[in-house]
Amino acid sequence: ALAESEKELGIDISDEAIAAMRANLDTLDLARAAELEKKLRHDVMAHVHHFGEVAPAARPYIHLGATSAYVTDNTELLQHREALLLVRQRLIAAIAALADFAREYRDLPTLGYTHFQPAQPTTVGKRACLWLQDFVLDVEEIEHRLSTLRFRGVRGTTGTEASFVELFDGDGAKVDELNRRIAAKLGFERLYGVTGQTYTRKSDYAFLATLAGLATSASKYAHD
Repeated sequence: ALAESEKELGIDISDEAIAAMRANLDTLDLARAAELEKKLRHDVMAHVHHFGEVAPAARPYIHLGATSAYVTDNTELLQHREALLLVRQRLIAAIAALADFAREYRDLPTLGYTHFQPAQPTTVGKRACLWLQDFVLDVEEIEHRLSTLRFRGVRGTTGTEASFVELFDGDGAKVDELNRRIAAKLGFERLYGVTGQTYTRKSDYAFLATLAGLATSASKYAHD
């Protein structure tokens, strides 16, 4: 996606190089990559060199402007999104099952507790609604995280975009357009306004906080 978008914006990348990259997207020799990593002492560069071996026509273009963080950090944000989508799907299935349980036992009496001490009667269905309410709040939290998740983009080594500005002969507007196109190709509508080498780790905190909140809900359900 990066090479194709760069070509569309005016960088001279051959059709042969793009065809070679497309033809070898799934060509992966982990043993060879491990061998290269021992030599280069860099995991991403090992795969860059390996890709250059299987797609030699693309070798001069594979690493144009892109850094390791472009690969790893943007991939991590993709993983955040896919993980949240998977958790949301499973959580909604759990909510549906619990809703059936709550309806079935809506009138079954049980003893309620406060501070782990016997208190007043309630129903099993009402208890299940407490679990359900927390899980619904977790779905809302996941929806919020998904709607506010941003892409890092093609920011260069330290986030200044200097390497891409150089590639585009000083045309910063083309760099902005490249960022927009890459993000769109990977399903993101929003990007961080500024980054360093990496995206802000506040995103990691928010992701983990969301999962921790769900774990809290699940632990209450398991305890009951």
